[in-house]
Amino acid sequence: MANIKPFKAYRPARDKVHLVASRSYISYTKADLIRKLDENPFTFLHILNPNYKTEKQSFSNSKEKFERVKTKFIDFANQQILIQDKKESFYVYRQIKDGHPYLGIIACASVKDYYSNVIKKHEATLTKREDIFKKYLETVQINAEPVCFTYPNHAKIDRLTNEKILERPEYDFTSTNRDRHTFWKIEDESRVAKLTAYFGQIDSIYIADGHHRSASSALLGKSLREEQGNPPEEKPYDYFMGYFIPENCLKIYEFNRLVTTLGDHNVSSFLDAIKENFEITFVDDDFFRPEKIHEIGMYIDNKWYCLIPKNGQFLQDDPVKSLDVSILTNHLLAPILGISDLKTDNRVYFKGGLEGIDALKKEVDSGKAKVAFAHFPVSMAQLKTISDANKTMPPKSTWIEPKLRSGLTVYSTK
Repeated sequence: MANIKPFKAYRPARDKVHLVASRSYISYTKADLIRKLDENPFTFLHILNPNYKTEKQSFSNSKEKFERVKTKFIDFANQQILIQDKKESFYVYRQIKDGHPYLGIIACASVKDYYSNVIKKHEATLTKREDIFKKYLETVQINAEPVCFTYPNHAKIDRLTNEKILERPEYDFTSTNRDRHTFWKIEDESRVAKLTAYFGQIDSIYIADGHHRSASSALLGKSLREEQGNPPEEKPYDYFMGYFIPENCLKIYEFNRLVTTLGDHNVSSFLDAIKENFEITFVDDDFFRPEKIHEIGMYIDNKWYCLIPKNGQFLQDDPVKSLDVSILTNHLLAPILGISDLKTDNRVYFKGGLEGIDALKKEVDSGKAKVAFAHFPVSMAQLKTISDANKTMPPKSTWIEPKLRSGLTVYSTK
């Protein structure tokens, strides 16, 4: 059963929240990041980029840089840019993006649930990245961006959150990308107890986005607990921050593939090679978007094609091998182009579904890519089936929305 916990968040002062909370720092180009840091002294990006305008630069992923992040966070707290709540609370957060409301609860997830598989995973993590982020967390002692979890819809949780959003919010602001962010605090003991109990009725929760953050937090919590002789009482490091959103609010978009070379093939021989494993249909249109599972769009030489795998090309009852991204790799990219490891092969790159089909067409028309492949999104049922079977999806199988902001709530593991 899922164990979630309220916490005393560090949060932006109400008059500065629109200035403090930021997109994930990795989503900014270098030029945009510099512009944000130049123009906004309150952005959380200053905490995440403590080397900015310092004479002596610290190395990336070094302990010195992590110490600077911690110092910068303390500076923001001392200046009352970030203020810690006095009572342990749950936080209801709604993001409206392109007209779709994402409504969920910010709380702490349990490290114990991670290791007991109450928290289900669908992505493999890289040990090197886990270790780097573990060292980061051990030094800075904060979670600044929640892991995105999803769970089966629960009528009583829905009722409680829907009642809460009728009250006056703590925050209500629109960011420059036109997303609206609204935020409520649940601190009264009755509602806190109810939410805790309701989540305790849920058998499994699923990581939607943030597998490395989850793995690193769990790794750190386990390590610190062992170092301290497994104390009987709970410690802050036994938890990490998450955003819990019901399945019907989450959106899963596709991750499309672009390939920069046809290898030894020209367009004609490439199409002939594909016909061994796929039915190919020319699409007489400027754009083509797959409308169902096992329908793959391909754009090459100014033309769109629909690819459908022939019978027997994959195991229907294997939840991973039957994914369209797996079918594309196993029966086209690998045998025809020699691209089998999508993590390391620089001949393939990716674009999330929110960037649109037009983005794929432009990449090929510009010559940056030779061919583009458009997918139908993975379903929630597929994600859960793979997670429940303790299997993992190939890299870049899903683009999950909502994307959460850094610095809206901060959890201290100290």
